[in-house]
Amino acid sequence: MSSYDFDGEKYRQASKHQKEWGHKLIADINFTGHEIILDLGCGDGVLTAELSMLVPNGKVVGIDSSDSMINTAKQLSTNNLTFVCLDINELNYSNKFDIIYSNAALHWVKNHGKLLQNCYTALKPGGQLTWNFAADGTCENFYAVIDSVMSLPLYHEYFISYECPWYMPQKDEYISLMKKIEFQTFNVEYENMDRYFADADEMTKWIDQPSIVPFLAYLPDDMKHGFRDLIVNKMIDNTKQPDGRCFETFRRLKVTATK
Repeated sequence: MSSYDFDGEKYRQASKHQKEWGHKLIADINFTGHEIILDLGCGDGVLTAELSMLVPNGKVVGIDSSDSMINTAKQLSTNNLTFVCLDINELNYSNKFDIIYSNAALHWVKNHGKLLQNCYTALKPGGQLTWNFAADGTCENFYAVIDSVMSLPLYHEYFISYECPWYMPQKDEYISLMKKIEFQTFNVEYENMDRYFADADEMTKWIDQPSIVPFLAYLPDDMKHGFRDLIVNKMIDNTKQPDGRCFETFRRLKVTATK
């Protein structure tokens, strides 16, 4: 998982729909209150803190590769809640966790074969993973806009070495990956989470944190502002509805498994 220049405080304000998905995922888990939980890609830590309150006799560890995210999250630390700045690709736990949870983060991880094996190793026998992340078909409008702007003569040379920052598989592809790991049971569900942002301002905040961040890393500082403004304006023009809301496609994979 690459570490980009995220802003934890701005993300906290711009992640309304991520929080909605996370609450839904948490609601599907049956807790005893004693679980040891790992939250992969914990971001600003808000959902991680909610998990910790559901396991008062357990412990929750949130990890994220972004210093800014972790610094924001650490404001929520308690006796049973800790945060660690760690790249998910460097996960190196063994038989430690009852639950591995992740919400709206794992599309930033490119090698899910390695991820799944590391998570299997990190789980206790009988432990479970439950997560969701972006699937194929996500952010069709954003992809179209970003591709068109990157190809403009003004920006093209800076993106010659561009690699997509996300892994967004189809359901069948992910099932094939799951079959290679020795889980007792697993399930992969496709979910349509298409969203209307309340207005252009709400969409702009989502573009700024986190969507546009990996693309700005390719540009010199004096070109980032103009690139960002062009992306925002094109996105609003392309997605604004008659009632003022802005539409984007969000497709998810919900993955559960038991070791």
